[in-house]
Amino acid sequence: MNIDKSKLHSFSDLLEREHGAKGTPERAEFDKKALLSYYGEMLKDRRKALHITQETLAEKTGLKRSYIARIEKGETDMRVSSFYRIADYLGVQPAISI
Repeated sequence: MNIDKSKLHSFSDLLEREHGAKGTPERAEFDKKALLSYYGEMLKDRRKALHITQETLAEKTGLKRSYIARIEKGETDMRVSSFYRIADYLGVQPAISI
C-alpha cells in the first residue's frame, strides 16, 4: 500500500489548525483547559484507585464535593493550595520545576 505522505499532517499542524498557533489567545485557552483536564483526570484516577468518594475527599480536605467534581472534570481553575491539599491526602507528591 502506498501512502501519499503529502496528505499526512503532524500533530502540531492539526493542533495549530484547530486551536491556533502557539502564542495566540485561542491556543493559550486550549492549553489551559488541556492542563486542567489532565490534572483533574490524574487526581480522579488516584482517588478511585484508593476507593475514596468525592464526598470523603471533600470532607478530608475541607473543600466542597461540587468543587472536587468540577476539578475532576477540568471545569474550574483550582487554587494551588487546593491542589496541594487534595494531592497530599491522595498521597501524590507534585513537583514544580522552573
